[in-house]
Amino acid sequence: MTLQQLRYVIMTADCGSMNEAAKRLFISQPSLSGTIKELEEEIGLDIFLRSNRGIVITPEGEEFLGYARQVAEQYRLLTDKYLDKESKKKFSVSMQHYTFAVKAFVEMVKKVGMEQYEFAIHETKTHEVIENVRNFRSEIGILYLNDFNEQVMSKLLRENSLEFTELFQCDTYVYLWSGHPLAGEPVISMDQLEEYPCLAFDQGKNNSFYLAEEMKSTYEYKKIIKADDRATLLNLMVGLNAYTLCSGIICEELNGADYKAVPLAESEKMRIGYIRRKGAGISRIGRVYIEELLAYKDKLL
Repeated sequence: MTLQQLRYVIMTADCGSMNEAAKRLFISQPSLSGTIKELEEEIGLDIFLRSNRGIVITPEGEEFLGYARQVAEQYRLLTDKYLDKESKKKFSVSMQHYTFAVKAFVEMVKKVGMEQYEFAIHETKTHEVIENVRNFRSEIGILYLNDFNEQVMSKLLRENSLEFTELFQCDTYVYLWSGHPLAGEPVISMDQLEEYPCLAFDQGKNNSFYLAEEMKSTYEYKKIIKADDRATLLNLMVGLNAYTLCSGIICEELNGADYKAVPLAESEKMRIGYIRRKGAGISRIGRVYIEELLAYKDKLL
């Protein structure tokens, strides 16, 4: 087994296509296919299933790729430290859809500057936050636990060799645009919201109540719309008088001043925190980012 074989497998998995991976690796498709086949024969399992429609990663292949990414990342860290001393250091974070976490990222970049670092930020589905940290695509992942999802999420984190550190707790708020008929209410109840569409982030094929980004994921909503990104949700709030449930932490610098958070009468506690690989240290830039996140303790509504 060679590092080159691992790189070929990782590139193929990321591209989802042998042809596309071969192009990016500047080798022929038969050469790539043959190299991967030799690796599969050596380790005694199929990493990919091939068909006329393309490739699919097997369950055993998913596990192998997790280890392969760790090896490739560790090799990159070694070369960055001891060989390519002039190359930029990298920092990546994955998160559920939190404006404050994006704002903290912005402030962190301003503090450390971009001359020595290459940054990446992934605002994505819950299971992808977990996968990205597990596979070393991100050093840190931002998500929340509550009384409902904690048991399942904690088991999922243990199985992926991850650990959760709480940053702060917050209540549940109704997030809506300032022109909404309920925007002037001091407190809003679930009964008052019944006639308005609830907005939620789609979790794709891993659509489980326990992976939902919004509180009260098991509530029987009369109207619900799922979307993939924050900008779409904000547009739907204005166009349909829709709402979502959130932490109440508002960043007007990024979302604008046209939205507001109103306390939910049936509030539940959210424990927002970060996940990282068990036993893995936190880089200097990671600590700066966590400090920026902790600053929101003083901004809780």
